Amino acid sequence: MLKLAPALLAFAATSAAAQQLPPAQVTAIDQLVARTLADTGVPSAEIAVVRNGTLVLDKAYGKANEGLPANPALPYQIASNSKQFTAMALMLLEDERKLSLDDHVGKYIPGITGGDRITIRQLLSHTSGLQDFWPQDYSFQDMEQPTAPQHIVDKWAKKPLDFEPGTRWQYSNTGYVVAGMIAEKVSGQPLLTYLHRKVFDPLHMTSVIDQDDTNTSAFPAGYKRNALGPVRVARQPGRGWLYAAGELSMNAADLAKWDIARMNRALIPASDWIEQEAPVIRADGRTNGYGLGVFNHYARERHVIDHGGEAVGFLTQNTIYPDRKDAIIVFTNADFSGATSTLTAGIEKIVLTAPDAGLANEGDRLADVQAAYAMVAEGQPERAKFTDNLNYYFNPTTLGDYSASLGSLGAPTAFEPLGPPRLRGGFVNRNFTIHYAGHPDLTLVTYAEPGNAGRWEQFMIMPE
Repeated sequence: MLKLAPALLAFAATSAAAQQLPPAQVTAIDQLVARTLADTGVPSAEIAVVRNGTLVLDKAYGKANEGLPANPALPYQIASNSKQFTAMALMLLEDERKLSLDDHVGKYIPGITGGDRITIRQLLSHTSGLQDFWPQDYSFQDMEQPTAPQHIVDKWAKKPLDFEPGTRWQYSNTGYVVAGMIAEKVSGQPLLTYLHRKVFDPLHMTSVIDQDDTNTSAFPAGYKRNALGPVRVARQPGRGWLYAAGELSMNAADLAKWDIARMNRALIPASDWIEQEAPVIRADGRTNGYGLGVFNHYARERHVIDHGGEAVGFLTQNTIYPDRKDAIIVFTNADFSGATSTLTAGIEKIVLTAPDAGLANEGDRLADVQAAYAMVAEGQPERAKFTDNLNYYFNPTTLGDYSASLGSLGAPTAFEPLGPPRLRGGFVNRNFTIHYAGHPDLTLVTYAEPGNAGRWEQFMIMPE
């Protein structure tokens, strides 16, 4: 079994109130995170998992900064995952009859190019045509100095439009800056103050803070990596650059509270949740699944409401599975790897795959799998534990190939179950990823007679 590296083990922390997943699944997640952090160099990850509308895992791994171990209470910069909150603020102001999402932005903010044609809805759906002020994956020179929303508007929102409003989709942080300014003008409050009153305080999201206030040693630091160079602390931009488009920091458990409210259609009127998630249709009748601050699509055969976030030194992924009221939230304090996607997909495999009816008492048989592997790799299987069919399969040639090729890899570091047992052809199917030190992963596909002592009908190993 793969064990957490000593440094990761020392810094792993769990919220005691949330630890409700089966121990085998927690162990598998621990191994997945440890392996991903080790493989990528990402300093830390904060994970929250929701099952059937309940927070069941809240855990942190690694180092938040050079002197601070990761802890699930710490807020991470969630970057563009902030957009769904900005969008909802505008929707709530519409409920208060202070604006309409179909109002033109020129009614509230003068001087914007196309302000007499761009609607608030188009700002929130990235169909406004306003040029994005930050398409780069790094902070440019101007971002070293503090800024204000009006400066961003003056420099980017008064340029010629990239396209006619409503005709195309193009991600635009500029559009969300304008949206935030409208929210503040109409509500008479700073955007964050309004969101605290309407959303964060009622949902007891106590960790929420402006990300500009987290650039101290008491909070996670963002890390970068230049090509394959060393992992370094990233220099944060000046205050104000992420306003309304990505200004929030919070811990994963608090974002889970928002996700649970979404799944339960709670706090916010159900019609607003539905409207936010509805994909916006462009003038050509097409959509890419983006609503008002969230994507709505199907991924890996599941209905998903999701969004990612990228700030300087941070990547986050918030994925909601509304059909089953499940969610996976992954925060990392690095902007140089695909760790958030790797962890989301990996946790999905571990936690969210439903077992076949009637197989609730079937375990993963992990110890049996490891023992069978060791004997096959040595060329000396315990044939009494194989069916006649599998004994036929493992003829001298096949067994010789298995022994010679597996023996050269050394002992596996971990066997990772790929979902729960499934029934097929009267046998119980269990699949695993086998991890090795210094060698590519392999896939093990097994079938066995029902029952946790059933003989193996198949034990096939192949490249992943």
